[in-house]
Order: sequence, then C-alpha cells, then structure tokens
Amino acid sequence: MYAIVEIAGQQFKVEKDQQLFVHRLDAKEGDKVKFDDVYLIDDKGGVTVGAPVINGAQVSASVLRHLKGDKVIVFKKKRRKGYKKKNGHRQYLTELKIESIVASGAKASAKKSETKVEETTTAKEKVKTESLKDISSMTVAELKNLAKERGLTGYTSLKKAELIEALSK
Repeated sequence: MYAIVEIAGQQFKVEKDQQLFVHRLDAKEGDKVKFDDVYLIDDKGGVTVGAPVINGAQVSASVLRHLKGDKVIVFKKKRRKGYKKKNGHRQYLTELKIESIVASGAKASAKKSETKVEETTTAKEKVKTESLKDISSMTVAELKNLAKERGLTGYTSLKKAELIEALSK
C-alpha cells in the first residue's frame, strides 16, 4: 500500500515504515505528525484518486531528527569578463518515518485558521451615512458602489447623471 501525499509543499510517494527527508517542519523530535492532503492511495491494485484530495484519508508519521543537508555550491561565471561568484547553502531538513496510511475514516487535523474581522456593523453605518449624504456630491465610483449595494442592474454603463436619477427613485 502506498500513497501520494503533500508534505511541506511537496508531493511524496510514501509507504508504511519508509523514511524520508522533507523540508524542515515545525515539530520536535519524537512528535507524531499527520498529513491530510492525500492525493492518491493504492491498496493492492485498488487505486483511489482524490479531487483534489481524498476526504478522510490521512498519513501519520513520526519525526526522527532535524538535520542540515549536503552543501550545494552555486558558481556563476561569465567568460572573458573576469566575473566569478561562488556561493553555497545547506538546506534544513526533517527526517520522517511513515507509521500508517489510513484510507478513510480519519478525523481532519486542526489547522490554524486565520480569524477575519467581520465588518458588518461598519458596512451598515457606511450605508446609513451614504444615504444621508447628497447623492449629487458623490463621485461616479461611489455612485456605482451604492447602486451595487442596492441591487441595481446595468449600472456599469451609466453616466453620473443617469446613476443619480436611478438611485433617487
């Protein structure tokens, strides 16, 4: 049984008890990590393909260690110009051991969700203030936004005078 799963922005073909190196994860050594982005599972010839991911499928792994990869040397040269630049870096990696592949029935892991500030009260206050304003002193863009909020159709091709007339009705 194998699965194709996304780990740290890259896709890997993984099997149970396989060890692999991925980009550094924010987990301590010995921690268990779960990955919900499973794109394909092959279970003894029965292939399940997600659209884009398989719901309920999960791959769990344990973090063995954190390390740095081999040095990569970047050498730039332009011939006959005397231009040479040598640079290099070592990639931070995490070694994982795949512990299990669950095809269905796994609970989705809690992902960090960004809280969005709801601005419904400010939008309502804005509509009230706009209705109190004199419509003729508004710009064309403001008039189009007001027409959109009121549900008027065909306001995009109207001129300022036509918008004022349509909104005053």
